[in-house]
Amino acid sequence: MNRATLRQILDLARWAPSGDNTQTWRFEIDGDAHVVIHGFDTRDHCVYDIDGHPSQISIGALLETIRIAASGHGLSVTSERRPSDEARPVFDIWLKSDPGIVPSPLIPYITTRTVQRRALSTRALSAEQKSALEASVGSDYSIRWVEGWRGRWDAARLMFASAKIRLTMPEAYAVHKSIIEWNARFSTDRIPDQAVGLDPLTTRVMHWVMQDWRRVEFFNRYLGGTLAPRLQLDVLPALACAAHFVIAARRTPTGIDDYVAAGSAVQRFWLTAAQLGLLLQPEMTPLIFSLYARDDRKFSVREDLLDCARQVRADLARLIGDASLETAVYMGRVGSGATPTSRSTRIDLETLLKH
Repeated sequence: MNRATLRQILDLARWAPSGDNTQTWRFEIDGDAHVVIHGFDTRDHCVYDIDGHPSQISIGALLETIRIAASGHGLSVTSERRPSDEARPVFDIWLKSDPGIVPSPLIPYITTRTVQRRALSTRALSAEQKSALEASVGSDYSIRWVEGWRGRWDAARLMFASAKIRLTMPEAYAVHKSIIEWNARFSTDRIPDQAVGLDPLTTRVMHWVMQDWRRVEFFNRYLGGTLAPRLQLDVLPALACAAHFVIAARRTPTGIDDYVAAGSAVQRFWLTAAQLGLLLQPEMTPLIFSLYARDDRKFSVREDLLDCARQVRADLARLIGDASLETAVYMGRVGSGATPTSRSTRIDLETLLKH
């Protein structure tokens, strides 16, 4: 074990998924077999992360990616979270040679795993595909599938309602404005507009509208401004997929360690999907707004949106059941389809390293 090997592992690990490509981690190499992960969440400026849970899931995905990448070098991984501020968690990672370690078959898919926000095939998942995906999350999690025409239609209605919140609150506008890189096919630290899933004309209109919140308000109020993006980004993709899925824990998650553990399961699911030739799109906003509704969390200056969130929670409960809703940690859609020609990439390793 040497630092060159450690850098190879981290170079793969940086491809772990994160909400809006925020990459909520930095690396500190502290010896040939020890690395410190300096995590952070985006609660101070992202309305979707005000409890830090989505960022914690991302950090869990990073830790799982380190384990998978390390297996290719015959190394086992031990991790421990230091007592620290949950908004800026710190993890110690130790690696050691282990003759019993077998290289993970998921290694080749770490960098090829992609998000597809456009239409996927509606061909149902095979029993073998579903079995592999269910096994990937481990015994502490289960998958709730939403399938068939009726299931996809109900999911589309849910996504349409959730999108109303997302596209009409000023707090989300600030997030969307900062995370989209316009006129781009790739982006190292944001989402390129060509990967968002809008047609070229709507993309140009949205670029102009999103330069000023007053334009957004006018467009939404008088020109039906949310209709086109809600249809293109939420309804049509929800209808055009093999299935929607919810990853649920065996017990209700209560803190950072539970969400970090969930992130490990999410990453194994995602990489297994890639191994099976499937593509994913996260659908996290219904879960996020549902939690805000459960906790009566005031997440916007527009108080009426809390009532909208309560309705989203009720709709989601009808879709997946009360028990799954209480323990749900991740939601998305899955199916086969064309590999996207535009995607988020990652910040280079040297920039992510703390010196």
